[in-house]
Amino acid sequence: MDTHKGPLDRPTATEYASWFKALADPTRVQIVSLLARQARPMNVGEIVEAVQVGQSTVSAHLKILAEVRFVLADARGTARYYRINDACVDCFPTAADLVMGRPAPATPTCPPANGDPS
Repeated sequence: MDTHKGPLDRPTATEYASWFKALADPTRVQIVSLLARQARPMNVGEIVEAVQVGQSTVSAHLKILAEVRFVLADARGTARYYRINDACVDCFPTAADLVMGRPAPATPTCPPANGDPS
């Protein structure tokens, strides 16, 4: 018998809401999907070219995505390369799972990637 018939607890709901809010913009969804599909770090110029939005706009979106740890930035000289945080993708619930009451991932926080970027 399922004993989890109530809503998500507030801290978990707050964490998930911040994740969904970060994806509540079409350009950010494009950036996340681009980085996930490329499966390699990309610099801002490459991302700008792919999503066809100005550099300052892409940089602002990358900052928001980095704040919720969907993307990680690695410094290479004076350039920054962005990549998907695979650990975060693994713990991200789908909207359908949450709405339909399916089990969400055990840990509602998105851990940073292991190790230091070089």
